[in-house]
Amino acid sequence: MSVFVVRTKTLRAAEEGDDVLLDFVPGSAHATVQAGQGFFRSFTPTRAAADLMLLSFGAYVTDRISARSATADAWTRDLHLQFPVETAAGWPVAVAQEALRFLTGDRWTLTARQQSAPVMEAAADQDRGRVVADGVCLFSGGLDSLCGVIDLLETDPGLRLCLLSHYEGGQTPAAQTRLLRRLSARYGRRVTSLRLFLRPAPAHPAQARVLPESRETTTRSRSAMFLSTALAIASSLGPDVPVYLPENGYIGLNAPLTRARAGSLSTRTTHPHFLTLFTGLKNEAGVTNPLINPYRLMTKGEMLTTNPNQDLLRELAPASISCSHPEAARYDGRAQGNCGYCFPCLIRRASMAKVGWDQAADYAWDALTDPHLLDAATHRSADLRAVLAGTRPGRPAIDVLRNGPLPRGERRLFLDVWRRGSDEVRGWLTAGAQGDLAGLLDTDT
Repeated sequence: MSVFVVRTKTLRAAEEGDDVLLDFVPGSAHATVQAGQGFFRSFTPTRAAADLMLLSFGAYVTDRISARSATADAWTRDLHLQFPVETAAGWPVAVAQEALRFLTGDRWTLTARQQSAPVMEAAADQDRGRVVADGVCLFSGGLDSLCGVIDLLETDPGLRLCLLSHYEGGQTPAAQTRLLRRLSARYGRRVTSLRLFLRPAPAHPAQARVLPESRETTTRSRSAMFLSTALAIASSLGPDVPVYLPENGYIGLNAPLTRARAGSLSTRTTHPHFLTLFTGLKNEAGVTNPLINPYRLMTKGEMLTTNPNQDLLRELAPASISCSHPEAARYDGRAQGNCGYCFPCLIRRASMAKVGWDQAADYAWDALTDPHLLDAATHRSADLRAVLAGTRPGRPAIDVLRNGPLPRGERRLFLDVWRRGSDEVRGWLTAGAQGDLAGLLDTDT
């Protein structure tokens, strides 16, 4: 079985054996982990934070190049990853394995390799181009992150935020750019941004060993990479500089809508148990910066209704992308953006309806009126039918636990979020559904 090995030096020689070499050298043709060099010139993380970030980069690329379809159950993989740290003895490998196992649903075997030399170059210019901020906020370009940034900046008029985004291509970077420009126009120098371009590198003759051509699309490990990069940036600003994760509690729980989506088949990107595991990991690894989700006990609609600048949020919300597959419309000759039928889009529309901003014209498909989205013969019907089943009245609370345990002492609070979120989506569907969808809702009720 192959071992994925993270290396941080420009090495031409390939090591013996069947190892898959994940060479992280930003800007170098030798690299098999492709990353923009300029991004890493803006901050100098602590060594502990850099080690954690490099592990997450290795896990993300390993995830992306390891096809689930090749496994016995077409899902669970055995993944072996070796990565460098300053001090291997005592590094919390077991905690990291458990966090990744829960997040991706795979069996991870991690090996920390001692490397005293820095795993990242110091910032090239210590006086120009470096991040200056009081906090780091994840910024995907979605509605939750947009709402969170506006909330934070309006609540504390003196706060300076660094917004971290990740992209590989498609519609996401365009949405991020549009929103960043408009936020900068509103808040000026209180907003800075760093945008991480990171992915498995395409083959190049300079590489010691090219990566396998397969690409896995589920990318369950992405949130670990996103969080650890934000922590690395925060660590460069000070040991107590916080990282904000603006994500509503309902999508964080992501209770399986059907029995077939149990376990890691439903994403655990911001599940409270994963965040508990990840917080324990970063603490034991020596990263002291706090990780804060102000909306962990709120629905998406509640996020919108409590935002302190309703006018700005309403103006910018249509430019955000909260979609699982924003490219889908292109193949049907429709305008790209939010598809309108995936689970995140349905939650988005329900939340917008809660504040009176829902517009069917902002989506490629209208889930309330399009009969095509209920056709069982089409792939597009899967999410809408699952949402109908997953938000039905009287669904037992035990279903929430199918996606993972809840934090001790907070089970009732999270169950309340789940119920309110389900009611939010169901209420929107019931109020606006037409035709066959209205009939299905009547039958299900």
